[in-house]
Amino acid sequence: MKKLATTIGLAAAGLVAGMAQAADEVTIQLKWVTQAQFAGYYVAQDQGFYEEEDLDVTIKPGGPDIAPAQVIAGGGADVIVDWMPSALASREKGLDLVNIAQPFKSSGMMLTCRKDTGVEGPEDFKGKTLGVWFFGNEYPFLSWMSQLGIPTEGGDDGVTVLKQGFNVDPLLQGQAACISTMTYNEYWQVIDAGLTPEELVVFKYEDQGVATLEDGLYVLGENLEDPEFADKMVRFVRASMKGWKWAEENPDEAAMIVLDNDATGAQTEEHQKRMMGEVAKLTAGSNGALDPEDFERTVESLLSGGSAPVITEHPGDDAWTHAITDEALN
Repeated sequence: MKKLATTIGLAAAGLVAGMAQAADEVTIQLKWVTQAQFAGYYVAQDQGFYEEEDLDVTIKPGGPDIAPAQVIAGGGADVIVDWMPSALASREKGLDLVNIAQPFKSSGMMLTCRKDTGVEGPEDFKGKTLGVWFFGNEYPFLSWMSQLGIPTEGGDDGVTVLKQGFNVDPLLQGQAACISTMTYNEYWQVIDAGLTPEELVVFKYEDQGVATLEDGLYVLGENLEDPEFADKMVRFVRASMKGWKWAEENPDEAAMIVLDNDATGAQTEEHQKRMMGEVAKLTAGSNGALDPEDFERTVESLLSGGSAPVITEHPGDDAWTHAITDEALN
């Protein structure tokens, strides 16, 4: 880390000595479609924070068939937004992903169940069908089930895993007793569909002690060895965190900026404003620097998966660095 900090400082000095004629290009791959979950980046672009840092940023929306780790591995992005379980699983498989910043402090992941299915507590999951997101989003769930000692291959003593699309239909149509939801998105889709909070039982991963870090910024470790790249990431993180704090203080305006960038036209003002309010609760505790204790808590959760842990060994301190945020937050 000391070597990396030195190279960043040298790059910054060189930048001051001779500013580049053209803004430096940065491409970020989001984990999902354009929505308030990523408001900080759209705000930073809209408010000129990236331009102030001499950056030309391309924001690439995600989708149901887009895995950020695959995108960056193929050279399609400089930095990605990913959940730590997915990033560490990819790292163990050989992709050198490094966390350079952690805008989200808290987890918004939940399992939302219908009371009329008989689910009152985790012990009632047995024999039920549970909707689970994949493409890297399944790891927190699998870790939780392993800690509970509940098999995921079906049967009376296990759960049947339904590969859930990114909608709430399985719960509404009775295909699953519980589905994966986020505090800022799918839960409210369930409510908007007509079910009331009194008809639901919600299990927040934070409350179950199995919450893992979400929506961090990751780059390839080998790229950090390039002083110019490292310096770009310093400026990118600084501008992005400025965008996040602006979004927290101006949630309605931030939601409207997100809507302006939604090329699909699928989002609504009401939903995005509500989402931004919930997302602000998750980013409020972070200044952008990864908390080592949060990292260790996530790793411990992923390792304690019984016979099928998400990762099989501690990823080591090289899986994250403060070198970028130390410079960015000065």
